[in-house]
Amino acid sequence: MLLTSAPTASADYIRDKQWVIDVINFKKVWSESQGEGVTVAVVDTGVDGSHPDLVGQVLKGKDVTGGGENPEDDTDGHGTGMASLIAGHGHGADNSSGVIGLAPKAKILPIKAADRDDFDDDQWAEGVRYAVDQGVDVINLSFGDSLAKPGSEGAKAIEYAQQRDVVVVAGTGNDGNAEVSYPAKLPGVLAVGAVDQSLKIWSNSNYGEGVTLVAPGTNIVRADTNQSNGYAEADGTSDATAYVSATAALVRAKYPDLTAGQVINRLIKSATFLDRDVKKVPDEEYGYGLIRPYSALTMDIPKGPKQGPLAQSSPSTSTNSGAASEGNDSTNQAKEEEKSSSGSIFLIAGIAAVVIIIAVLFAVIRSRRNGRNGGPGPGGGIPPQGTGYPPHSPTGHQPYPNSAPNQGYPTPPGQSAQHPNPYAQQPPHQGQ
Repeated sequence: MLLTSAPTASADYIRDKQWVIDVINFKKVWSESQGEGVTVAVVDTGVDGSHPDLVGQVLKGKDVTGGGENPEDDTDGHGTGMASLIAGHGHGADNSSGVIGLAPKAKILPIKAADRDDFDDDQWAEGVRYAVDQGVDVINLSFGDSLAKPGSEGAKAIEYAQQRDVVVVAGTGNDGNAEVSYPAKLPGVLAVGAVDQSLKIWSNSNYGEGVTLVAPGTNIVRADTNQSNGYAEADGTSDATAYVSATAALVRAKYPDLTAGQVINRLIKSATFLDRDVKKVPDEEYGYGLIRPYSALTMDIPKGPKQGPLAQSSPSTSTNSGAASEGNDSTNQAKEEEKSSSGSIFLIAGIAAVVIIIAVLFAVIRSRRNGRNGGPGPGGGIPPQGTGYPPHSPTGHQPYPNSAPNQGYPTPPGQSAQHPNPYAQQPPHQGQ
C-alpha cells in the first residue's frame, strides 16, 4: 500500500510515520550497538544503493537472475525497502529525515534473485551461496518459495550458510494460513511472523509449527525508489523479517564471539509474550515471543550450545563442517545416553529371561518329580520388551522451556517480574 500523500509527502513526515522507532526505542538500542562491522545479505529484488537513506551502506553484491552484473532494484522496490529497515541511516540535517533502520551502521550485501515476487529456487540458492562466500553474518530472506522444501537447492544453500555460521532469517508468509511458508519452515531458519501496531499477531501472518519470533510488520514505511517520492508503506512478514535480521546484526556486532546459533539463542531468550495467555512454548502464532533488541543486547543470557536452540538439518542431507559440526556436542551426548539407556534395558531383559528360564526348568523338574506334566501354558512366555528410546518430539524445536537438564536453555528471562515488560503501554510506546 503506497502512501496516499506520496506526491506531497515530506521527508520529515516519513520519519514521523515510523512508529516502530518509538516502540523499540532505537536510540536506547544504539547506546549498545548499531551493527558496526556486520554485513547483512538481502536476497531479494536487488537494492538501490543510490537512495539517500542508503548511500554508503550498500556493497557491490550480485545479480543472479541473468539480468546483468549489478543487483539494481529497478522494477519492484521490495529489496530496497528491506535494506532500509535494516541499515537505513536517513538523510538531511543530523540524518533526521527519511527512513532510519534498526542497525544503521551495518552494511548491506544486495543479491538480486527476482524482478518482482517470482523467486526461482536455483537462482536465490546461488545468491545465498555467493553471500556466504563473501563472509556475510546474516542473510535476510523476505520471500516465500513453496519449492524450497528439504532436499531442494534452496534448502541445501541454507544448510551451506548454517554450516558456515551465518544467521538465516525468513518470513512465515502473508496468507493468514496455519502453515509456515518455505524457506522459513526449513530447519534452523529463524522464522518470523508479524504483529500490528497494537502488538497483536497480524491477521495475515502465517502461523503454526515452526514460528520462531514475531516483530512489527504493519503500516511500515520503507525506502522505495520506484515511487515518485522515494517511499512506500506496506504490511507483511517481510518487514518483520528485516527487523529481526537487524536485531541479529546488532547482537553479532556486540558479541562477535557468539556463533549464529548462540545469537538466535539471545534473540529467543530476550523475547516477550507481553500479557498474552500462552499455554505452550513455542506458540503457534508468537513462537518464542516478540523481539526486544535492547534486552537481547543487555540481558545476562548464557551462551548455550554452539548449535543454538533451533532444530538443525539431518546430517544425512548435508555435510557437517565449520560451526555446525562443532555445535553438535549436546546432540552427540544425547545419542550416547540414548544408546546407554537402550543397552541397559536389554541387559536387564536378558537377565530377567535367564531367571525365568531357570524358574521354569525348576518347576518342570519338580513337576516331574511329583508325577505331573507341567510347564508354562499358552501365553506364559516372556512379555515383549520396549525399545528403550524416549518418544520422538513432533516439533522441529528442542523441548522448551521444559527442556531436559543440561540443555543450556532455561526458561526465558524477561518473562518474570524481575524484568518489567517494556511493551506494556499501547502505542505510542515507551519502547525497550
